[in-house]
Amino acid sequence: MEFGFSAADEEFRAEARAWLAEHLTGAFAASVGRGGPGSEHEDGTQRRAWERELGRGGWIGIGWDCDAYGNRRATLTQQVVWAEEYARAGAPGRYGHIGENLLAPTLIAHGTQEQRDEFLPPIARGEALWCQGYSEPGAGSDLAGLRTAAVRDGDTYRISGQKVWTSLAHDADWCFVLARTREGSQGHHGLSFLLVPMDQPGRIEVRPIRQLTGTSEFNEVFFDGAHARVAHVVGGEGNGWRVAMGLLGFERGVSTLVQQIGFAEELAGVLREAVAGGAADDPVLRDRLVRQWAQLRVMRWNALRTLGGSGAGGAADTGAPSVAKLLWGRWHQRLGELAMGVRGASATVGPADWSEASPYELDALQRLFLFTRADTIYGGSDEIQRNIIAERVLGLPREARGPR
Repeated sequence: MEFGFSAADEEFRAEARAWLAEHLTGAFAASVGRGGPGSEHEDGTQRRAWERELGRGGWIGIGWDCDAYGNRRATLTQQVVWAEEYARAGAPGRYGHIGENLLAPTLIAHGTQEQRDEFLPPIARGEALWCQGYSEPGAGSDLAGLRTAAVRDGDTYRISGQKVWTSLAHDADWCFVLARTREGSQGHHGLSFLLVPMDQPGRIEVRPIRQLTGTSEFNEVFFDGAHARVAHVVGGEGNGWRVAMGLLGFERGVSTLVQQIGFAEELAGVLREAVAGGAADDPVLRDRLVRQWAQLRVMRWNALRTLGGSGAGGAADTGAPSVAKLLWGRWHQRLGELAMGVRGASATVGPADWSEASPYELDALQRLFLFTRADTIYGGSDEIQRNIIAERVLGLPREARGPR
């Protein structure tokens, strides 16, 4: 299966290309190519302004199943066209993708009309940035083990606990938090999906986590009696697991295909490096490069097949999201390794001489390599994804689990 672009799609492409060429100028031109893997922290202020520019153009939320919030509506093929043109232009890494691609479709599917009316317009305008409060120190890939608690107090909840690996929490305005609202509940029971404002001094503390890349786009988030309104529970109290699993379907649905377009750009960069440095003449490296290209095509076809069958990326219990995660996690990690392979010994040398002001400088391919070491862990480790496929799809006996 492959996309066939219609005349209307090509008109949409021309409009997208012209808009990007017109607006990626001036101050925004300096952010071209910034914000990729391992550098999501770069140009935060300017990229936030770019989100507002995208919002004014109606380019945020084109994949939403509605066009009532200041966004334009686009077909699946047009969403792919936009992603291709965005990548071709080298436009800045998206700062608002969590709100646009994860929370918004979840609110459209599970939220109340009041919640949609309150939260979708600011996302569509590029004004509200969101982070995701799922993983915890003792509950990463296995979310059913989370312990963050939310106790109801009148028309609010008081939230206490810790989240970890929270992307861009230091800049986020809001966080959607999975927490226990039923005392004594275990596993996936008694969980609720809450929308929590991050501007709560003394009640929410964000601590950056410094990584191999020298950057800290991931964070620990500590909740100490943080407030969330009862009206901001999505899907009803106690239905958090269902909502959270629905969100994972969106996370690994259309966005997986869009992600692969970014992967193709990264692979092209590695290929250029291989040709320029002569590594492409090595038959072993050349074989690895070809395999990497072929495997990316297979992932694309699998994503198209999945989207064609479900429209939302596959329900979590079909195993499709887990298969997609296993495929792209290992592929991207191999790409990082290949990026170092085509460099040879020079891969160990930084792009600038050491100085006290800049003690840890990396170029784009070095950041790619270091960042991809985490690909098989974050977003659900490979081991957990295989368990999900074994138990929920193949019907194999459940893995023995000790008491929580």
